[in-house]
Amino acid sequence: MTTTSGQTDSGRTGRAEDWRETNRAMWDERVPLHTGSAFYDLAGFRAGRNDLRGFEPDEVGDVTGKRLLHLQCHIGTDTLSWARKGADVTGLDFSGAAVEAARNLAAEVGEERARFVEADVYDAPAALRGETFDIVYTGFGALCWLPDLARWARTAASLIAPGGFLYLAEFHPVAMCLGEDGRAFAEDYFARGPLTYDEAGSYADMSAPTRHNRSVEWLHTMGDVVSAVSAAGLRLEFLHEYDFTLFEFLDDMVRGRDTSGSRGGGGTVYRLPEGRPRVPMVYSLRASKD
Repeated sequence: MTTTSGQTDSGRTGRAEDWRETNRAMWDERVPLHTGSAFYDLAGFRAGRNDLRGFEPDEVGDVTGKRLLHLQCHIGTDTLSWARKGADVTGLDFSGAAVEAARNLAAEVGEERARFVEADVYDAPAALRGETFDIVYTGFGALCWLPDLARWARTAASLIAPGGFLYLAEFHPVAMCLGEDGRAFAEDYFARGPLTYDEAGSYADMSAPTRHNRSVEWLHTMGDVVSAVSAAGLRLEFLHEYDFTLFEFLDDMVRGRDTSGSRGGGGTVYRLPEGRPRVPMVYSLRASKD
């Protein structure tokens, strides 16, 4: 996951090839912060908590016995949450530290239907040796780390078995452009990047001392996402938008419980105060492979 605070330079980075290693160093350093943080609350997860948002299981459907690939899985809490729903899961991430943490967590909770692979998302087909999956899942805060969305969509499509589908749940690009007061745009919706940031700490602990603070991100419009998925040969089934998000990133946001979906997620979400015009904060889409 990521927030949009801390931008220092919206120009191009020094060398295009630096972005991957820059981001990897940042994520590797933050893994121990995240595994020990109250934000991820791994003790609660070990005790049985499911970290999926309420609408996700409804939109994905029954995953019992399905092969599910989670791209950019980080420390694996969402991946293992799908395993707790009955899926045979594979998590993939470019951070070796994150993959190691995910493997340890799977062992601690006794989840034998989970495996974790260290690889860049663009290299996933080779790393997985041509294996395909019933469901390819990408969760919150993933797409902003990828410069080439069309390549991402082609990669995801190549990993889906016939009759399977891509499911994406992400932060909405409109919300990511709002200023802190939530009333006007502060960022250019069409400024795709690269955007460079230099910010200590982490969304899980903003006060944590860190050394690798530089990161490189990209913005992708809703049109970019839908067009990339369609161009990859996938058939869009739905695009849903929601008026809540997972972070208190705007002034005066109201904290509440996730009541989306037929069973509710039970986690914490944030909305704009009642009476304020609502904007889309997160979205989900599902696209199938015939």
